[in-house]
Amino acid sequence: MAFDVARIRGLFPALGDGWIHFDGAAGMLVPEQVASAVSTAMRAPVSGPGGAFPASQRAESIVTAARRAVADLVGADPAGVVLGPNAPDLIRRLVDAMADRWTIGDEVVVSRLDEEANLAPWRRAAKRVGAVVRWGEIDIETCELPAWQYENLVSARTKAVAVTLASGSVGTRPDVPTVIEFAKRVGALVVVDATYAAPFVPLDLNALGADVMVVSAQAWGGPSVGALVFRDPELLERLPSVSLDPAARGPARMELGPHAYPLLAGLIASIDYLAGLDDAALGSRREKLVTSLGSAKSYHAGLLAQLSTELRSLRHVMVIGDAMRRIPALAFAVAGKKAPEVAEYLASQGLCAFADDGTSGVFGSLGAAEVGGAVRIGLAHYSNVFEVNQLVRVLEEIR
Repeated sequence: MAFDVARIRGLFPALGDGWIHFDGAAGMLVPEQVASAVSTAMRAPVSGPGGAFPASQRAESIVTAARRAVADLVGADPAGVVLGPNAPDLIRRLVDAMADRWTIGDEVVVSRLDEEANLAPWRRAAKRVGAVVRWGEIDIETCELPAWQYENLVSARTKAVAVTLASGSVGTRPDVPTVIEFAKRVGALVVVDATYAAPFVPLDLNALGADVMVVSAQAWGGPSVGALVFRDPELLERLPSVSLDPAARGPARMELGPHAYPLLAGLIASIDYLAGLDDAALGSRREKLVTSLGSAKSYHAGLLAQLSTELRSLRHVMVIGDAMRRIPALAFAVAGKKAPEVAEYLASQGLCAFADDGTSGVFGSLGAAEVGGAVRIGLAHYSNVFEVNQLVRVLEEIR
């Protein structure tokens, strides 16, 4: 494997700001090739699709190429790729379409490990039609989401199971294949949020067996674009259309046009960037993505292990959770300090991190408010050992 972090850092002009960026929870910085792709597309003549002239044909080719790029990323059919402005908006469209067929007493299963984007649409739709929301609970010691509980959570009334492939708050990667197995026993549709997993682990929707996967390009340094990927494109024809075009077919049934074509050009470039993380990767773009993200997974596992070990050695720092399978995201609390104070101190030392007061979401379920909230650390492709050492050094000094 050839994950050369020094080479990768050179792809990010924004790193010249002098800050150490552990703010991965908000998405990675933008590599130069993505910014260039967006600006180039904005300068080119691009019209609406459906015309016989070059500007219109260029729009169609960008959409087609974007669907193909996302399909390569997740291991799926381009005919099942729905494009939109962001993951939360696309999830809401999907839920609204599904909820049209729910009745009083139907059930949906969500988890305490998920972010609000994959919770709020399900809760609202359930409330609207009188459906029941059932919850997968987190182990507060390890931050694991035990898969065995889903055997009892699903029932003959379960219409959908929504679960994250990885938590952006505490890094946990739950046993999603087992969750899917239980859901399929009762015929429930499974929606997997891969927003935080996509930058760090190879994805394979067909092998996973979920019905729908959600990704967001911002998570890996792409533009503000999201995608819903249907494992079986025929499912798109069976769901009520949300399109303004009554003749819409395929992915267009879940899209509200027109597309932001320059951003789609940036999406394509961002997936090409992911495919090039390992400069020794060979073959098709799909093959390069599998190799490159496998290299990223190994690199970040080592970096996260170092960070976690060193933080746990600090008596005044409490690392939250200890899941066996993780992405490079981590949360901690500092004894005697509220999370915003810690985040402000880190910022005064040139480190970017987010604070959560612990009153809601994942940290609310874990009771983090009782220790002053939690500070969220998200590593990125450009994170290195020096930056990890700087974080540990600064936290050693805070009292």
